[in-house]
Amino acid sequence: MGTAERHGTPGESAAERSRARWDRQAPDRDIPEPEHAGEPGGGEQRQNYRPLWIEEPARRHPLPDPVRTAAVRAVLVIAVTLIQAMVAFLCTLAGSWLAFPMVISGVASTVVATWTVVDVWVTRQVWNQRYGVVSEPSSTARSLRRERRARRRQERAGVREQERIRHTGGAGRLSHS
Repeated sequence: MGTAERHGTPGESAAERSRARWDRQAPDRDIPEPEHAGEPGGGEQRQNYRPLWIEEPARRHPLPDPVRTAAVRAVLVIAVTLIQAMVAFLCTLAGSWLAFPMVISGVASTVVATWTVVDVWVTRQVWNQRYGVVSEPSSTARSLRRERRARRRQERAGVREQERIRHTGGAGRLSHS
């Protein structure tokens, strides 16, 4: 569907476009359509289908499991740290004895939260380097895979050659020395 079809003509109002769109869509399934005597096929129910949602392809690949786990852990730790900071602030305003321990634990939680964010970053970098999700021609993982495949091909060719020599039983040799 092109832009002109989607938005209608320039002079058409939003209400007219909306009404036209609803007229094209299927009626509710549980409400029977009234039969029209003058229309051919009026008793037949329309077989139009209107999906509840339209699935669109993901723009990016989902996070790998280790990276997702680290990210969830980081979000939880950051949430707890923010709650601690808020409680420390409110205890300070109230003049409670709990303010000092909450500030100290808030500082410790901030250090831990920073560590978890760094952990997400490091886990992502390690995963990318190990499994080679970078789709650039100069990717290190891609060249390593290429070298491994070439090495395996050479090994298989050597094994095949040895098997061929063993199976021929010396036939085709010029000398028996």
